[in-house]
Amino acid sequence: MGPDGVASLSRPLNRALYACIRGAIQEGSLAPATRMPPQRDLAVELGLSRNTVMFAYEQLMAEGYLTARTGSGTFVADTAPERFLNASVIVATDPQRQGAVPMPGLSPRGQRLIANASASSTQWGAFMPGVPDLARFPHRRYAQIAAKLWRQPHPEWLSYSHGGGLPALREAVAAHLRVARSVQCDASQVLITEGIHQAIDLVVRMLGTPGETAWVEEPAYWGIRGVLEVSDIGMVPRPVDAEGMTLPDTGAVLRRPAPRFIFVTPSHQYPLGAVLSLKRRRELLEFARRQGSWIVEDDYDSEFRFSGQPIPSLQGLEPDAPVIYIGTFSKTLYPGLRMGYMVLPKPIAAAFQTAHAELYRAGHLMTQATVAEFMQAGDYAAHIRRMRPLYARRRAILAGLIEQYLGPDALHEHASNAGLHLVLRLPDGVDDAAVAARAREQGIMVRPLSRYYMTPSVQRGLLLGYACVPEESIAPAFHTLMRCLH
Repeated sequence: MGPDGVASLSRPLNRALYACIRGAIQEGSLAPATRMPPQRDLAVELGLSRNTVMFAYEQLMAEGYLTARTGSGTFVADTAPERFLNASVIVATDPQRQGAVPMPGLSPRGQRLIANASASSTQWGAFMPGVPDLARFPHRRYAQIAAKLWRQPHPEWLSYSHGGGLPALREAVAAHLRVARSVQCDASQVLITEGIHQAIDLVVRMLGTPGETAWVEEPAYWGIRGVLEVSDIGMVPRPVDAEGMTLPDTGAVLRRPAPRFIFVTPSHQYPLGAVLSLKRRRELLEFARRQGSWIVEDDYDSEFRFSGQPIPSLQGLEPDAPVIYIGTFSKTLYPGLRMGYMVLPKPIAAAFQTAHAELYRAGHLMTQATVAEFMQAGDYAAHIRRMRPLYARRRAILAGLIEQYLGPDALHEHASNAGLHLVLRLPDGVDDAAVAARAREQGIMVRPLSRYYMTPSVQRGLLLGYACVPEESIAPAFHTLMRCLH
């Protein structure tokens, strides 16, 4: 909107409406706790489509300006976000005395975390990366197992977890990893977590000291950078090529202290897709042993390889490797499960299990019992076998469309025939973040590749997830994205 409240013709109506409401909240015209009109009523009153109003409301809720109350409606939030983001000290009026009272604001690292936040408010639809097909999850079978367990639950399953998680699930995870990923482990080394972020947080807390450094792939998953940022662990980006993370020349003298951690996605580099070569794997293990570094292997989607033999884990390559292996059920089952696992070297496993219970007061043992039986009965492996050819078909459809309309060079050269997303390359001069924002306005969710880089020398592109898109919807969604590109 312009200063006179008239929508600017230079931007879409949904963005204009969002800006108008946001401005009214910031200047106080819409006071906290004000009830907003229902979306349908506001659309009729303004002569707009309901989708236009829905976008504005959803964006304002994602940013904290509005809040929805079930059964009551949508309200202006009690606090505007800028008050907390723009100053380290907030001044508030004290009714008991004249003047102002300083209030603590966000810490510098908290401000950096918020400033670099990348989590999307929308987690489903074309072409959201990293999301499996939730409609194909075997809901009925899973519900049968859960219902049976709930009829006569063990009392200890309704309390806090201790010892690294439910023993039955730890046994099932260890058995699966030994067969499917060549991980060298037994159940005593397995720790059940609430996802990869919690696993990384625990690793850094237990083994790191503020001021130490970590090597991270360049580009790398933004979630790892967020956890390291708030833990005051310095990050050293290591470029990725066709063989994965690059390493210093053998015998080279490091210009800075050796990294305490090396974070790597060796089986399917995220986000580019390269596979860490055997030569580099051995060099990495040798380097870590020599320097006293910990390798954190993120094996986030290795179950979905569509050609050739599965890539074995780095952890299982050598006995007693200095590797902490982490994985997740988010890609094989569903993200909302919030369940992952760690495989720890035996000397530190018990300490991690105790620390996990102390820090996070873990629970969800009924859910763990359900997943354990789901795995033990063979349903987990069967589900993966069903989804693998389905995702392969969807990948082939999307890759074919990209090659047809943009040429074979549009697919990133490091991509391997695996995973749940593709990387569409864009010319260096293209603002991939702007393209992603424009696509979002059209209902297409993609992630800009530039957001995964720490250094200025970034590649431009888009991450396109295909796993959650039905085959018949891929082409229409792709053509919508093409219009945004043009």
